[in-house]
Amino acid sequence: MLAPDAERTTTVVIGAGMPGLAVASELCRHGVDAIVVSGLNGFPFSIESGQPGTGSLNTGKLPRCDGPDAASLQERNEILRHLRNYAASHHLDVRNTTPAVRLDLLAHQQPLKQKPEQKLWAIHTEQGVLLADNIVLTRCGQSQLRRMLADLGIAIGQNLTSALRAMGMYLVGVGELVSPTPKEVLRQAKVVGQAISAKVHPDNALAGRALTGSFAALA
Repeated sequence: MLAPDAERTTTVVIGAGMPGLAVASELCRHGVDAIVVSGLNGFPFSIESGQPGTGSLNTGKLPRCDGPDAASLQERNEILRHLRNYAASHHLDVRNTTPAVRLDLLAHQQPLKQKPEQKLWAIHTEQGVLLADNIVLTRCGQSQLRRMLADLGIAIGQNLTSALRAMGMYLVGVGELVSPTPKEVLRQAKVVGQAISAKVHPDNALAGRALTGSFAALA
């Protein structure tokens, strides 16, 4: 049963760094409402309400296989500055001090019989519950991502992107052996923004564009 006082939105972006703000900015440009939370603490993840998951997602400071060079770091900081200015000027809902503490994938019966059962994400925070059709994960280590996919019953392979997309989950800046460049993060954010917009506004010209991206590092 959905919490009566839950806050409803279209998309919750997990991670308020450069990737998260890039996604939120793209969604804003497409007229899609979103809430950005600061990250995800290491609490259980579950499918369906009341079913505790066996894995956990921890998006703290995780080690990566590489480190950005000085030029990439400078470029990232400059992009982040512009994104923060955009977020402030367009009044994006960015909650820098509000991490998610749990994610639940819920089944929600649509009011119209002709519509199939809809999956909703319940994002629990210390301030309350956010309900969203989509979540975008922008900070996650490979081991955490693997455990999450196992909990979802998704096998890593060629249809990974489609399987995640079907349940309203998108990845930006995660799932690679090396940290993506700032330009690659912006490209991924743009693609995800277009994909979510196509679901929200199916008559939009962008609806026919497919979600692309490489997750070969997870194989």
